[in-house]
Amino acid sequence: MESPCRICGGVVKESIDLGRQPRGNGFLLPRDIENEFFFRLAVGMCDSCTMTQLMEDVPQEIRYHDSYPYHASGSAVHRKHFEQNARYFLEHELTGPDPFIAEIGSNDGVMLATIAAAGVRHLGIEPSAEVAEMSRAKGVRVLPEFFDETTAAKILEEHGPADVVFGANCIAHIAHLASVTRGVELLLAPNGVFVFEEPYFGTVVGKTAFDMIYDEHTFYLAVRSVKAMAELYGLELVNAEPLALHGGTMRYTLGRPGMRTPAPAVAEFLEQERERGLGEHAALQRLSASMEKIRHDLKSLLVKLREEGRTVVGYGAPAKAATVTNYCGIGPDLIPFIVDNTSAKQGRLVAGSHIPVVAPERFGEADPDYAVLFAWNHAEEIMAKETVFQARGGRWILYVPDVHII
Repeated sequence: MESPCRICGGVVKESIDLGRQPRGNGFLLPRDIENEFFFRLAVGMCDSCTMTQLMEDVPQEIRYHDSYPYHASGSAVHRKHFEQNARYFLEHELTGPDPFIAEIGSNDGVMLATIAAAGVRHLGIEPSAEVAEMSRAKGVRVLPEFFDETTAAKILEEHGPADVVFGANCIAHIAHLASVTRGVELLLAPNGVFVFEEPYFGTVVGKTAFDMIYDEHTFYLAVRSVKAMAELYGLELVNAEPLALHGGTMRYTLGRPGMRTPAPAVAEFLEQERERGLGEHAALQRLSASMEKIRHDLKSLLVKLREEGRTVVGYGAPAKAATVTNYCGIGPDLIPFIVDNTSAKQGRLVAGSHIPVVAPERFGEADPDYAVLFAWNHAEEIMAKETVFQARGGRWILYVPDVHII
């Protein structure tokens, strides 16, 4: 299957098909099962700009509804990370007489709260009403809209140019990314920067982190494809910085051409990606083969443990859990419940697989033999917290980069 590239208009050729999938964050009540939404989840790469992307879109109004359940402040690691981001911007970019920062997809205000406390002009652009209201409670100013060229023009007229436009774990979610990039180019001050952090395509391939593929992740960014996108829309990639967040994230910094000297890391990552073949369809084909092995190994292990009378539960219900359980054919018969500390998910079911999500207290009460760590990108934080489980002989099951037991 082929489709036009959302970035450059080139030809996107399909390489991976994960079959019929629900929305990753579509946690539903039992009464809603009958009307559950599904779509075909498949990934391809553009022959021209090498941007890896979904073959089919789920409308953003369906993905980012008023009761969107993801709260960035739910992780202590995330809170610390975004506070550090804010401090960096305050010290290095927001230093003029009247600086202004705009954040695309500001979620619950985890980053902008520090900016607001410093008295710096700011604006969060957040279309999901509930998390936007959480931002306001922290003193953050929020525009409840999706960001695009039209929104950017409105912000520019009311607030003036932005010294920083920031986005974390949302830029790659936006199907109309071309319009977003044009909007950023319009909004940026002459020496302003567009900084965004997204899961790195090299991580997805290198770790076989296929659970990062779901409806909200429209694009899978690499340094090469971001550089091509920037140049298409009047910007320049000036830095690329790897982060440990989410198991492997890249922070990209774009500016106006010629205004900043590109860091050596840009050329270094471009060479690394060339050597790894990340701009070639073969990278996706290798990923597909590794995914199939994990699917076989994970389900086989869970069936074996059930036959042995072992108890297995899930830990953490990120959107990734929907991809894994649906792709691998795992339901409540193998994992009776998943614990998660997000109250908006508790009492609901993982989309598609219909595994119940329960409060963390159930983990200790059940005293399981094994726990599948769906929130593997928070493994260090979780394992440090659940020492009683391990002291009792509990074992963790992970499936990235392969199926193994800790």
